Amino acid sequence: MAVQALQSSGVGLRRILAHFPEDLSLAFAYGSAVYRQAGPSAHQENPMLDLVFTVDDPVAWHEKNLKKNWSHYSFLKLLGPRIISLVQNNYGAGVYFNPLIMCDGKLIKYGVISTGTLIDDLLNWNNLYIAGRLQKPVKIVSMNENVVLRSALDKNLKSAVTTACLMLPESFSEEDLFIEIAGLSYSGDFRMVIGEEKAKVLNIVKPNVAHFRELYGNILQEDPQVVYKMQQGRLEGSRQSSDRQASVRAPKVFLLLV
Repeated sequence: MAVQALQSSGVGLRRILAHFPEDLSLAFAYGSAVYRQAGPSAHQENPMLDLVFTVDDPVAWHEKNLKKNWSHYSFLKLLGPRIISLVQNNYGAGVYFNPLIMCDGKLIKYGVISTGTLIDDLLNWNNLYIAGRLQKPVKIVSMNENVVLRSALDKNLKSAVTTACLMLPESFSEEDLFIEIAGLSYSGDFRMVIGEEKAKVLNIVKPNVAHFRELYGNILQEDPQVVYKMQQGRLEGSRQSSDRQASVRAPKVFLLLV
């Protein structure tokens, strides 16, 4: 599976993970603390580490985490794990975040999402919040043997390639492709009009082309819709054949936005 290429054996990340309940189907780290970015964030000495924990049973996981890390939670901790899970599952993108936490000497932010919600987003791009992050290089700290989840992770990457190719000419560079992929989750995001750095996507891709290549290389080599000339960093494909396949491989909700 393509996503396995970026599995992390980082001792520091595993040490942080040891502070949390073990019942995780997937745990990954992302952002400028994991992969260098250009722009303003490049000069941050100790950027906050962003983590996402995927759990099969949010109520049970939050109950255990409240016992271990009571101070991490807002006032909602007083209402118990069921209310926390209710907020997580029914508001926003289905993720509950605990920000600005000191853990093992590192400032972190971690989000909790149910395995079912993540799989649904990976396959259908309901909001592209976590699915979009997983279209960019991440450090996978822990992943269990959930076959459905692993398949959905792979499908998310393949759908990203298909959709990005629709927005490119018949011949393009791999950097062009990675920029389109990295920009998918920001399409229609109002923060890109005000607030976010306008060159955010370029700042993510340009210092990390090698990591994008590692993530997508096998998919591009096996994709019959494109010819991947890895040595030249170029791709050629047919827009018409991509159009036909998009109806099968790319989530319908995003095609409506495109």
